[in-house]
Amino acid sequence: MSVTVRFAPSPTGNIHIGNARTALFNWLFAWKNSGNFVQRFDDTDLARSKQEYADSIQYDLHWLGIFQDVTEYQSKRFDFYEDAVARLKRAGVLYACYETPEELDLRRKIRRTRGLPPVYGREALTLSHAQIAEYESDGRKPHWRFLLPNFESDPMQPERTEVSWNDLVRGEETIDLASLSDPILIREDGTFLYTLPSVTDDIDMGISHVIRGDDHVTNTGVQIALFRALGAEPPEFGHHNLLTAVTGEALSKRTGALSIASLREAGLEPMAIASLAVLTGTSENVVVAPSMSDLAKLFDLGATSKSAAKFDPEDLKTLNRDLLRQMPFKEARDRLSALDIFDEQAEPFWMAVRGNLDTLADATTWWRIVKQGPETPLDLSEKDKAFVREAFDMLPPGPWDRDTFKPWIEAVKEKTGRKSKALYAPLRIAVTGLPSGPELADLLPLLGPEGIQARRP
Repeated sequence: MSVTVRFAPSPTGNIHIGNARTALFNWLFAWKNSGNFVQRFDDTDLARSKQEYADSIQYDLHWLGIFQDVTEYQSKRFDFYEDAVARLKRAGVLYACYETPEELDLRRKIRRTRGLPPVYGREALTLSHAQIAEYESDGRKPHWRFLLPNFESDPMQPERTEVSWNDLVRGEETIDLASLSDPILIREDGTFLYTLPSVTDDIDMGISHVIRGDDHVTNTGVQIALFRALGAEPPEFGHHNLLTAVTGEALSKRTGALSIASLREAGLEPMAIASLAVLTGTSENVVVAPSMSDLAKLFDLGATSKSAAKFDPEDLKTLNRDLLRQMPFKEARDRLSALDIFDEQAEPFWMAVRGNLDTLADATTWWRIVKQGPETPLDLSEKDKAFVREAFDMLPPGPWDRDTFKPWIEAVKEKTGRKSKALYAPLRIAVTGLPSGPELADLLPLLGPEGIQARRP
């Protein structure tokens, strides 16, 4: 079977790390199976959907390394949905309902008091022509429900009807259609809810696998029934666990929690974000993958846990540091150049400082220190200043390389009797102004004799 997947967000806000997880799962699944990735915008809510959000979602996905084979907009496909509506009406499985929200709420409460599940009782199927005419003369507009196939012959007598599928993540899943209300497919104002356009598009676009969050598990039984009512076999389904904030709260586009845009603005690397989004909440070790092809090797849909996974931004910072520590200069070169780090020392400088960066932009701080000296006054005692001057006097003439440091520091240690922190800390502060940072062995060749002596306290 050829694989075609889709990522179908509503363009009503910026996507967050949880949305990106779904997109990445689909993208990597397609990659591993030489399949196609459809970017579909579920924008039937014309009031809330905005092109600017669709554009930002596309930008975020491309920045993460996800590229679509085709882009579709549901707002351009209403004719397809109207055709599906006509087919369902002809089949007698789409029926008009006139209840108000208040009436429906009252009926649910009554059913609960009788010990019955609070599902819709299909009262609209018993309306006479006269009752319908009266509702319409009162100005009521119908909403339309899909008649679930959960009865033998009388829809007013639903019976247990199991819909099962082998979920790619969760294994065997079963939904009893008798436990569900007939879903509303069309609102009173004629607009479509999620289910009908989604199923219609999945059929028309040849979606072979639907991979999404496990908050859609219950919906799947209804959707399988709708696929079959429209004469199509349903795709395979996989429902991955959801990411939550550390507090356990759900992520939301509306609140902007952990949005891809905000993570990018914070200087985090796309592969650090992608690695944590994909691997957290799975049986795989959470490590940073330097490329999407490397991440694809680690990705296993079946290794995903069934329980929700907490996304900790601190873990993301750790992976970001790990990624920068491994990043070769050729990959960083253009970005460093954009930060005005581009002379003949740029490569040895990068190799010296990359292990001490939280974000790539932090390299500018170290570049200024190398080129201009410490940015803050030295925090050294008079005794330490005297020690540094003595140590500087013992430096050999240039040129220097990384091997210069060891014999020099051994000689200083032997002459002064200093060791450990008392030996290294004053020298580091004199050279950089900071108590920690890149190895002095790597900084000495960048500074050279003239640069070092310019820092004599």
